[in-house]
Amino acid sequence: MNVTGKTKALGIFGFPVEHTLSPAIHNAAFEALGLDMCYLPFKVSPEDLLQAVNAVRALNILGVNITVPHKEKVIPLLDEVDEEARFIGAVNTVVNKNGRLKGYNTDGRGFINSLSENNISAEGKEILILGAGGASRAISYYLSEAAKKLFLYDLDTLKTEKLVNDLKKIRNNVFAINDIREVKNFDIVINATPLGLKPDDPMPLSTDLITSKMIVCDLIYKQTKFLKHAEAKGAKTLDGSGMLLWQGVLAFELWTGLKPPVDTMRKALLERIG
Repeated sequence: MNVTGKTKALGIFGFPVEHTLSPAIHNAAFEALGLDMCYLPFKVSPEDLLQAVNAVRALNILGVNITVPHKEKVIPLLDEVDEEARFIGAVNTVVNKNGRLKGYNTDGRGFINSLSENNISAEGKEILILGAGGASRAISYYLSEAAKKLFLYDLDTLKTEKLVNDLKKIRNNVFAINDIREVKNFDIVINATPLGLKPDDPMPLSTDLITSKMIVCDLIYKQTKFLKHAEAKGAKTLDGSGMLLWQGVLAFELWTGLKPPVDTMRKALLERIG
């Protein structure tokens, strides 16, 4: 990478951010297309988020990804928010156009693209999402459009109820459940919680509830203990690496207006995951 005075900067805001794989994905794409751009990780604490967002304007940074814990808190700091991201209540991509910052959310479409390339359809399915945070809000926006029924579960019942109520403004097939043991016949089960990032984390769902007829997904981009146990029960499994890839593809398009080399980005991602 040859950084010059003309190089355009992009990056990702997170806290922590050391684990991010996004720089590898985007820098590989920039190099493949011969773009004079550089993508960097920025460790931004919650109390410094406002200053960091203002720095995007001041330093003429072309755009940034937004990750935990800033996806929801960044919204009031932007000049404009895409309708989809506004409904989801979370932003993961910011585009800087002449000092005006607009927020988008590419997580949900990224997840749907990941399902599609693995020949998984949500159409007419009964789906359970574990967790009601930002990632859950993003994917439920799209899954509820196709699913026969969408069930949401979170230990924070108020968060679950809020997401269900928001979705019910546009859908009538979304339900909150307080006890996931009540229903065992899900077609697709999705872990949208952080449980599984650490080796000693408890599993988000008892594997006694998993059957060989299920498709089990985890938004964490590695083979978690949850997925390994589901696979042992005969279920088809999918980790979150595809979602990470495709949300990045969509963000790349927003920043550059170009179609990125998806295979190059995938190779870079898989090499970093190991």
